[in-house]
Amino acid sequence: MWSGDGKVGLAVSGGPDSMAMLVLAQASIPDCFQVATVDHGLRPENADEARSVARYCEMTGVPHRTLEVEVEGGNLQSQARLARYQALADWSRENDLRAILTAHHADDQAETLLMRLNRGSGVAGLAGVRASGSFAVGAGDLAVLRPLLGFRRAELQSVVAAAGINPAEDASNSDERFDRVRIRKAIEGADWLDPVALARSAANLADADEALDHFAELAWVEAAQRDGDAILVAPIGLRAVALRVLARVFENFGGQPRGSELARLLERLEAGEGANLAGIIARVENDGAGSRRWRFEPEPPRKTG
Repeated sequence: MWSGDGKVGLAVSGGPDSMAMLVLAQASIPDCFQVATVDHGLRPENADEARSVARYCEMTGVPHRTLEVEVEGGNLQSQARLARYQALADWSRENDLRAILTAHHADDQAETLLMRLNRGSGVAGLAGVRASGSFAVGAGDLAVLRPLLGFRRAELQSVVAAAGINPAEDASNSDERFDRVRIRKAIEGADWLDPVALARSAANLADADEALDHFAELAWVEAAQRDGDAILVAPIGLRAVALRVLARVFENFGGQPRGSELARLLERLEAGEGANLAGIIARVENDGAGSRRWRFEPEPPRKTG
């Protein structure tokens, strides 16, 4: 779980997966970790679950802290995730912790991969989480480790049961209105499907995603240039790389269009047509040497009155 110097922090919600991680950490790296539980306040049970984890940690002599956060409006799931990692990052810095460990496992990877395949996601969407990575928060990155990616959900439930722990159960995990729950139940009923192999595929796609990012960075340096308030880009033949360069263009203007919107824009540009997207005018022009280039610039202010 951890072989470096110093201590790490475990993000423990009280559910079976994170409680299994806590039990395994006690067996493998005693005295090398602390525990935090994030209370989003989104469900009435959150506070009780945090108190349950705190009681277990007190009984077993593990330092514990409950982190209460407020989740802003908008995309609730995304905002909750951001608030959670920000709180964990602050707690990590306060306690000089080297990394945060989360309880993502093989079934999580498999469910996410199948769910996004079903939505027609590209490589970036299909890429699974890595055993080690980082999460951008505030002024720096939070190191995140996921030591349970080789475990199945059932294995972790067995660990908790053997330890005599009654973990918290989130009712939403059995609510079939959610895509993930329906896919989870489909996986459980398909004995020919190997979630561990699917998790490896997700990891391979993460490698491909990283390689595409690398080539997109090279293409950005080679093909893009500033022209006053505009950005000029030489057309890029590799579609996956071109999409990432377009995303970089809009990031420079402070925008973040959806992948499907960028795909439609790329199709228009490749056909020699212009378009407006996220407050940016995109058009095709000649560079004076007989070649085309794509020009992106902010839309002019609208006249009022």
